[in-house]
Amino acid sequence: MHMTENLDYFACPLPEDVARLVAAGEYERGKRVIALRMSDPKVPEAVKKRLQLELQIIRELPGYYTHPEEEMLALLQAQVQGMTREEMETLRDDGTLDWIYREGAVFYKTDACENLIKTRPDMASRFLDQEALAQKAENIRMLDEAIAGMKRNGGAHWRYRMKTTIAIAPHAQRPGELIRVHMTLPLQDGQSYPGEIITWPQAKHVAAIDHPQRTAFFEAEYEPGMTFSSEFSWEIKAPYAAPVPEAVSAQQPDFDTGEMLPQIHFTPFIRALVKELAGEESNPLIKARRFYDYITTQCCYRFVPAYFTKTNIPEYFGAGQRGDYGMHALLFITLCRCAGIPAQWQAGLYTRPGSVGNHDWARFYIAPYGWLYCDSSFGGSAYREGHLDRWNFYFANLEPFRLVANRDIQQVFDPPYPFLRQDPYDNQDGEVSYQDEGLRRGDYSISREMLSWEKIL
Repeated sequence: MHMTENLDYFACPLPEDVARLVAAGEYERGKRVIALRMSDPKVPEAVKKRLQLELQIIRELPGYYTHPEEEMLALLQAQVQGMTREEMETLRDDGTLDWIYREGAVFYKTDACENLIKTRPDMASRFLDQEALAQKAENIRMLDEAIAGMKRNGGAHWRYRMKTTIAIAPHAQRPGELIRVHMTLPLQDGQSYPGEIITWPQAKHVAAIDHPQRTAFFEAEYEPGMTFSSEFSWEIKAPYAAPVPEAVSAQQPDFDTGEMLPQIHFTPFIRALVKELAGEESNPLIKARRFYDYITTQCCYRFVPAYFTKTNIPEYFGAGQRGDYGMHALLFITLCRCAGIPAQWQAGLYTRPGSVGNHDWARFYIAPYGWLYCDSSFGGSAYREGHLDRWNFYFANLEPFRLVANRDIQQVFDPPYPFLRQDPYDNQDGEVSYQDEGLRRGDYSISREMLSWEKIL
């Protein structure tokens, strides 16, 4: 069984005492109890595999929550005019500020301040970081300009060239040992058309152009200061669609409507949410729009820790109504599939000229229109800011500022990665391993340089 397949065991329940310890942040005691269960021959193998996954979560999760309460308050007061302790507590309770218990004390997520600035336009006049606000305004300007152009021209066509480099952190360097690197590449799918690839050093293998999570694979004896780089081009041909319910075909396909454990899972909650949102509606376009409206108007963006720390992402996001772009996409996909609407994952990078960052989104199939796109994360941001035209655009469409590196989740790399990946579902920052272990967050870094971008249409 491959490591990605072990993730299915997230569907197994945790022993109650372990679940209580983890929820209370008693991680050291949790490790001891897990060790006892793992050595007990009476414990079923399925439970042991679930406990192994929980042990990985325990080891990883505290590193995302580094600010104790007094430190968090000081950081907020340095970023937001007039911030008080009482307001910080309110922001914690309403879900804006993410936190956990760590050994009996409250710790806030490392990027909680950045999350506040990103998601609370109602507080914009109090933010002291005017540069961040200016960057956000420039992004909105370029998005609105691109969307208007797509409506005029029936779509958009851009060509890009990028260089990415992976470097090993000093503490993780092992000169003389065999190192393996998977570096993310654009793939051919839908609106994405990759071009030439150049690598330094020479890649040992480049996955097929349509591999669902495409990478260049390096294998070499590590030398001090060694880096791994790739330079590649791609084109995005983004169509513009304006589907209407009246034109939807009576017969719809049933591909891409199944579960994919552990994340795309039709749990009782998911089925209840589909029923609540869709009601008696039979038109799949209207149903998909209702799912989109719930996610974009009732849920909110929040930075999150590593995805493998969440055992069921659609439930986590759908019930808690807080999560990042991939959680927006996974809930939309799961709701659509549960309702019999074909839906797929797409992910990679957001590549607006002058800005590059990880991003995930979805697409769904409605006959006779074919594949339509959905970015409920960008749609939710537009809704919160009062930009209703952009909100409506992201149901059925994407702007052309994308690099597509994933057309499915939880896929085995080519060649396979032998350990639990940093992100076992997605493929954006690449993966690195030695022969005995995979490297984790902070053990290596990736830098990206946009070399050129050209608007063709």
